[in-house]
Amino acid sequence: MSFDSVPIWAVLLATIVLVFLAIEVGLRLGKTRRLQGGGKLEVSGAMVGAAMGLLAFMLAFTFNGAAGRHDARKTLIIEEANAIETAWLRAGFLADPYRTDSRGLLRDYVDLRVKAARGEVEIAEALRGSEALQEKMWALAVEVGQKNPASITAGLFIQSLNEVFDLHLKRVTVAIRNRVPPTTWITLYLLMAVGMAMMGAQLAQSGTRHFGIELALAVSFSLVLLLITDLDRPQQGFITVSQQALTELQTKLKAR
Repeated sequence: MSFDSVPIWAVLLATIVLVFLAIEVGLRLGKTRRLQGGGKLEVSGAMVGAAMGLLAFMLAFTFNGAAGRHDARKTLIIEEANAIETAWLRAGFLADPYRTDSRGLLRDYVDLRVKAARGEVEIAEALRGSEALQEKMWALAVEVGQKNPASITAGLFIQSLNEVFDLHLKRVTVAIRNRVPPTTWITLYLLMAVGMAMMGAQLAQSGTRHFGIELALAVSFSLVLLLITDLDRPQQGFITVSQQALTELQTKLKAR
């Protein structure tokens, strides 16, 4: 089972539980050492601070990558909407039936993209449908180009279709293929477990527990990881990418 298949709410709960378990392990190690006569398990504040600093660096690095991809998705949607509208306008220079067929396929293409963004169509199905529509559009473009090899308008239409297809690949790459690697998630959780265990051992040296502080710490780290997870999953969670550019284009194309 991949990390992406884990629900976002489960990530939050699992992180909170992990933090508490790691702190508890550190506490028990410290107490066991004292009971066995080995003295205190010396864990200095500097060591805990170094572990927490390294964890903070990894969190910042991962968050920055996820936020960058989120911004890239928003930009690509606007670029794709502009490219599709350009192809639609340039298709108007073609003679019928190529003009009507090309515009009909572009309208279906936008409808499918909007449905996929809203979750009305599965991503895999949307990808297959998009590629099928691209093949039909390209077949029309090839036929137009072969009949009018010297036509400037046909060349401009083919160029605009190329841009639409390129942006499709970019969106698929940024939204689906480029995600936080599993090794990064494993590293984050291992660093968190080690750091919290060291903190628990330090608490064992003082002989006192502060449950409220432990809870605040667990929730704080869990919320940061929840935010990173949310940013990394464009089709899930609370932070979604606005599809306004495509929905406005959909309305515009249906009105024409």
